[in-house]
Amino acid sequence: MMRFGKRAAVLAIAGVFGASCMTGCSGSLDTDAVVATVGGEDITLGVANFYARMQQGQYETYYAGMLGSTPEEMWTQEYTEGTTMEDETKNSVLEMLEDLYVISQHAEEYDAALTEDEEKAISDAAAQFDADNTDEAKEAVSGYRKDVEKLLELLTIQTKMEDAMKEGVDEEVSDEEAAQKGMQYVFFSFTTTDDAGNSAEMTDDEKEELRAAAQDFDDQVKDGDDFESAAESAGVEVRTTTFDSESTSPDADLIAAVDALEAEGDVTDVIETDSGLYVAELTSLLDRDATDQEKENIVEQRRQDQYDSLLEEWRDAADITVNEKVWDKVDFEDQGVTIITSDEEDTTSEDTSQTDESADTTDTSDSSESGDEASSGDNTE
Repeated sequence: MMRFGKRAAVLAIAGVFGASCMTGCSGSLDTDAVVATVGGEDITLGVANFYARMQQGQYETYYAGMLGSTPEEMWTQEYTEGTTMEDETKNSVLEMLEDLYVISQHAEEYDAALTEDEEKAISDAAAQFDADNTDEAKEAVSGYRKDVEKLLELLTIQTKMEDAMKEGVDEEVSDEEAAQKGMQYVFFSFTTTDDAGNSAEMTDDEKEELRAAAQDFDDQVKDGDDFESAAESAGVEVRTTTFDSESTSPDADLIAAVDALEAEGDVTDVIETDSGLYVAELTSLLDRDATDQEKENIVEQRRQDQYDSLLEEWRDAADITVNEKVWDKVDFEDQGVTIITSDEEDTTSEDTSQTDESADTTDTSDSSESGDEASSGDNTE
């Protein structure tokens, strides 16, 4: 487990961050300082830092190892020219937080104000968080009760608003608009793998032999041989997929060739790519199950587009200003945050808080529920 100097163990909010805790080095911040102002409403450093540390903990715990680096190295890696991973993540965090404030300012228009039960659930969750953690731990991530409550309020309102903001889209989608075709295909790879799992590129001579084998297969199925039987004889696997003209997987050239076929049972020529050779048969001009699923995808995309459009409209209308000097005080490289699951708590440092034995399994995403009544989620774009 990566350590960043002095650590403070922070038990995460049950139902929001799951049965987990955060560890981070302590640091004193003026949590009442204003990071940004959205539509006349201030975002305090306490709320912004707490939200940022939750995101940081997720990145460091789950992504640093995948990237093959330590957390400190991860944050200093160049994301785009002149921008580090820390810069990009902090920009994203602040934009998401601004979105939460913008959305909450339109809650009354959608009758999405917090109910008394939701307010109580949020208050109880924040109180439990406050009781479960030491002052040092809370200082590390600005986990003070008022800041925790504010973030939970914003997340809960956003969850209530999301469905409302997506309502009213046209849910009618024709077969023609959603049409998905079906195919079966084989792939003759230019890469070989030995018994030890080592892979190697074929020689030019071997590729020529493979081209001949693929052409023989193509000729056989075009002459009427069963596709699967011919594939078995050729020693290649038959795969199936559905697609439309905009699909790119498994290969754009393959999709284009099969899409051009006119009748079910038609077979493509051999299609050569950098990695190997494809031959495919059109099995359906309209796959019913895939087409119906695509209709659902199209409707959901319409909902998401409407949500995004509304949010963009509201952002454009809101006066948003950022105090970069205050926001710069949140530094990921110098202060680490690690998410510890409940199973790890007994073996971590003596500062680690114990989780409730009845807590749910770890869920560090921002889209989850706080208790039975105050649900929260981070679906801001």
